[in-house]
Amino acid sequence: MPEGHTLHRLAAHFAKHYGGARLRVTSPQGRFAGGARRLDSRGLLDAEAHGKQLFLGFDSGEWLRVHLGLYGAWTFGDAHGEHHLGAPRVQGGQRRELERDAEGFVVPPPPVGAVRVRLVSAAGWADLRGPSACEVLDGEEKRAAQARLGPDPLRSDADPEQAWRTVRRSRTAIAALLMRQDVIAGIGNIYRAESLFRAGIDPYRPGRGLARAEWDVLWADLVTLLEAGVGSGSIVTTRPAHRADPDADPAARSDALYVCYRTGEPCRVCAAAIRAEELAGRTLYRCPVCQRR
Repeated sequence: MPEGHTLHRLAAHFAKHYGGARLRVTSPQGRFAGGARRLDSRGLLDAEAHGKQLFLGFDSGEWLRVHLGLYGAWTFGDAHGEHHLGAPRVQGGQRRELERDAEGFVVPPPPVGAVRVRLVSAAGWADLRGPSACEVLDGEEKRAAQARLGPDPLRSDADPEQAWRTVRRSRTAIAALLMRQDVIAGIGNIYRAESLFRAGIDPYRPGRGLARAEWDVLWADLVTLLEAGVGSGSIVTTRPAHRADPDADPAARSDALYVCYRTGEPCRVCAAAIRAEELAGRTLYRCPVCQRR
């Protein structure tokens, strides 16, 4: 499932390449036909992310809410070729000349697979496949959807106090709390494991066992890591001192992570074997020495 930095990259892409444009909205698959009719021929005015959810705002006052889930992905087509954000993560494509119809809209290729939503402008097209949620909301419904989410470290309106009030009262393991989108929005399995390692925090420690200073450090580090992910498009959590080549391309790094997916491999800091354990139905990665219980 894409983590929060990917959704913010999606929002920025829509704002840059489709913002202000009138869009044709269709549902080739048919499952979103009603919603597509409500948005068709409307102008896109806004694009924002909150955690793992994308909100596209139209000049009708309505919003398209998309949650990609495990399998959802957007495919974009423009003068630079096709490229994807979500899952599967595919980059690049052949540069192409775009054909336009009599009204000036791009003529996209025939849909491939189950395309839930297709957006077409005069500059390009975007196809959405496999989302776990895709719906049209009015302004009040959009605010209600966001109210159910915790603060997003990448948003300027994020309030870490809101999350801290839940964490400091909870007997639940901090590693489980970080995955709850109503506590902190946008954190997935990688960012939770890597941020806890960087902070030297035992993932099984209950939330109420964290000192306020530890929480402040953890929150600030999540902001740093997510902002770096938005900038590079990749998740790199290792510090330069723990990388074989600090100047390597982030997308091609073999030393990008401290603990995730490194079961049995030596810790980059202490050389202890990294462990993988199940917590709340997800695989938790940790170092038994650097994050001693």
